[in-house]
Amino acid sequence: MKRVTGIGGIFFKAKDPVKLREWYRQHLGIEAESWGFAFQWQDDPGSAGGQTTWAPFPDDTKYFAPSEKPFMINFRVADLDGLLTELRAEGVQVEAKAEESEFGKFSWVMDPEGNRLELWEPPPAE
Repeated sequence: MKRVTGIGGIFFKAKDPVKLREWYRQHLGIEAESWGFAFQWQDDPGSAGGQTTWAPFPDDTKYFAPSEKPFMINFRVADLDGLLTELRAEGVQVEAKAEESEFGKFSWVMDPEGNRLELWEPPPAE
């Protein structure tokens, strides 16, 4: 089973996300929305294209909990349910919570160093 197919996003804490997004816009040309920025790319198996999200979060966000790290990486996966079954069998700490929406399926795991990783299966191509 193919596990990770790419990086879906990089999320990190910032003391002032608005000011930081402005710095990235001014100095690096990244025109971010309030939620962040999506780098578009075309080599997305099973769809007409894909993206990698870059998003600063407020410094006090609880979205990365239980990790105390200031970042979280979102990994794209092809079969979230199958991967979670395998990870549990391998003894990986998988959060009980999972979500499904128009954006796809999401679940979270913790690595041995306490980093929270978001696993994302994009929705099927239309």
